[in-house]
Amino acid sequence: MIPAKGYAAQSAQTDLAPWDFERRELNPHDVQFDIQYCGVCHSDLHQIRDEWGGAIFPMVPGHEIVGKVVAVGSHVKKFKVGDIAGTGCLVDSCRTCDNCKDGLEQFCLNGMVGTYNSIGKDGVPTQGGYSNTIVVHEDFVLHISDKLDLAGAAPLLCAGITTYSPLRHWKVGKGHKLAVLGLGGLGHMAVKFGVAFGAEVTVLSSSPEKEADAKKLGAHQFVLTKDEAQLSAARGRFDFILDTVSAPHDINLYMALLRRDGVHICVGVPPTPYQLNAFSLIGGRKSLVGSLIGGLPETQEMLNFCAANNIVSEIEMIDIKDIHKAYDRMLKGDVKYRFVIDLATL
Repeated sequence: MIPAKGYAAQSAQTDLAPWDFERRELNPHDVQFDIQYCGVCHSDLHQIRDEWGGAIFPMVPGHEIVGKVVAVGSHVKKFKVGDIAGTGCLVDSCRTCDNCKDGLEQFCLNGMVGTYNSIGKDGVPTQGGYSNTIVVHEDFVLHISDKLDLAGAAPLLCAGITTYSPLRHWKVGKGHKLAVLGLGGLGHMAVKFGVAFGAEVTVLSSSPEKEADAKKLGAHQFVLTKDEAQLSAARGRFDFILDTVSAPHDINLYMALLRRDGVHICVGVPPTPYQLNAFSLIGGRKSLVGSLIGGLPETQEMLNFCAANNIVSEIEMIDIKDIHKAYDRMLKGDVKYRFVIDLATL
């Protein structure tokens, strides 16, 4: 076994703290890379607090992982020692169901294996990127271009692909009016991608102080959702709304901003179910849809697109000992726009 160290929660009631553990020895198709940076996702906090149920402790969170390859299995063809590599939200799937064969491993019909808080095919719980090293099958490791700032590239493995994938699936681009609801870790990436794809992008936010940042990120317009006049003026304007908000909110309010045949795409995960009035849909033949990260081929496509267009996440670097301070700030929306852990501080 390979010695590893990280920060783990021992229960839903305890804070993250240093923990020594082991990674598996390399199988023929495994890649080991030492982790340099790991992004901090809101779901990390949900998981260590067992807010979604089924948590497996001890738990090392983190699924926005970037580092350098230090060893490869005997049959590995895709990577060599010294390559820059990354791993996102999943580290395995069945490979045989229709979704996996279509490169949509995130929808594996037999259940994907999460990067942490999941059980691997060897029966051992997976542990994530708040750690110094990781071992992953080469099919679930991604190439990261050295053209990208590596710390800024780490959140692309979740925040990036979570917004890239639905915009590509619904073919959002030139001639479309896209609204991004919420300007946080996901929302700021949605703005960058929407602009890069050629759409006219508007940020919808309840925070007036975010207007300047929205414009700086490339948004063409800003609508303050607390202002009834601005909301009224935006009725029926948008072809698509990409909803990144994870706090409770009235989805009917935003469905009214869609044009006929408009699509409201949910990627945020509020803690309570949506209360949707049927008239919000049938009043304009509108659609309410959802999206979950992306498969491995699309994630690599996204990383290549980012390298070609110099797109990375806006980040604040933190020392791993400050992770709970970062969580507190994240809950208050006080981050621009993604915390990234420098694992050299471990």
